[in-house]
Order: sequence, then C-alpha cells, then structure tokens
Amino acid sequence: MNRIAEEPKQKDWFENGLMQRLPSDMHDSFTAEQIAALKVAFGARKWGKHPIDLRGTVNLWSWRYYFVFLMGRNQRSLSRKERRVSLIIKTLFMFLFLTFSTLLGLLVLYLAKSAAGIDLLPGFSFGIWGWFKETFL
Repeated sequence: MNRIAEEPKQKDWFENGLMQRLPSDMHDSFTAEQIAALKVAFGARKWGKHPIDLRGTVNLWSWRYYFVFLMGRNQRSLSRKERRVSLIIKTLFMFLFLTFSTLLGLLVLYLAKSAAGIDLLPGFSFGIWGWFKETFL
C-alpha cells in the first residue's frame, strides 16, 4: 500500500489541516487515493483572506439567520456563461459612463457658450443658464 508518510512530496494545506485534526496514530493510515477522495468529498477550497469579510447573525423572533459577505479579487477562471454576463455588464457600465460624460460635457459647453453671450438660436433658451446664474453666481 502506498502511504502518505512514505511519499517524498510535501503535504498541501488540506492534508496538513486534516492531519492536525486526526489522532496521531491515524496519520499513516491514509493512502494518496483516500486523501484525494476526502478532498473531493469535502469540496476542499482554500478561501484565504479577503479584503472585505463581513459575517454575522440576525435574530428574528425565535429564528437566527447568519449572513456572510465576502469580497476580493477573483482568482478563479470564469465559465463561458460568466464571461458573457461579465461582458454584458461591462458594456452596460461603459455605455452609462460614456452617456453621462457626454451629457456633462455638453452641459459645460452650453454654460460656457451662455457665459460668453453667444446665442445660437435667437429667442430660444433651455433656461439652464438662468438657473445656473441664480443658483451659483
């Protein structure tokens, strides 16, 4: 039988954690295949530290609910569906940013034009310059 203790490779974090929790007389009783099966069975993940790690409980009448909010840099590869959703969200945010920037730029140009006394359409006004003068000047 191929025992973990006989292998020259260094144990990973899952194996180290498992061995710390087991009695010392059981450390050499697992094969590499058994350790691998335990990793799969317990869904071994190394979460690590997160920049934002908010955990707590909320009491509602006789029930207690827990919440976990984790945020950090995504280090896993995205599936095809996740990449597609990410692209759609990025496109939406880029569209909103460009729309906002364009409207803000047009507003600044309009205010500069009005401040300089340039009247492109005689007898017509949006009323923005009058509101701006009353509010800020």
